Amino acid sequence: MIENDIQQRLDITYMQRALALADIAQQHNEIPVGAVVVANNEIIGEGYNQSIMLNDPSAHAEMLAIRQAGNVLNNYRMIDCTLYVTLEPCPMCAGLLVHSRIKRLVFGAADLKTGSAGSVFCLTHHEKLNHQIEVVSGVLAEQCSEQLSTFFQRRRAEKKAMKNRKSNT
Repeated sequence: MIENDIQQRLDITYMQRALALADIAQQHNEIPVGAVVVANNEIIGEGYNQSIMLNDPSAHAEMLAIRQAGNVLNNYRMIDCTLYVTLEPCPMCAGLLVHSRIKRLVFGAADLKTGSAGSVFCLTHHEKLNHQIEVVSGVLAEQCSEQLSTFFQRRRAEKKAMKNRKSNT
């Protein structure tokens, strides 16, 4: 029971760091998603969405955090690592997690359009794949969802204002 409480507190702490990274993405007008990779209670990889900035469709928060962790570990396998991410991974990122052999995935907000850790697809623990991942969902879900909702509301308002300006000229 005590171990479970400690793990829940750690999950919240690392998710808060992922939220801070998502804030950085949002400041760059990227979709606000942040991720951290943890090994032995130490952050070894961090990332936030940078697809627009880098002109790279694979520059998702998870991808960048895993790449950094691989460099720190000097290994492409994340055997005893946990990935914390503010939004449920897409199919590309879920595939990356399976191939990297990440042990555990903790995410905040579910993605009902492309979520691949149980919402739409279940790549993280599909019986036909050679690796299954322990998944914990809903950690700080309200904050993670609110951050994404606020971002997309602002973006829709900006697009509407731009459209109105064009039609008035």
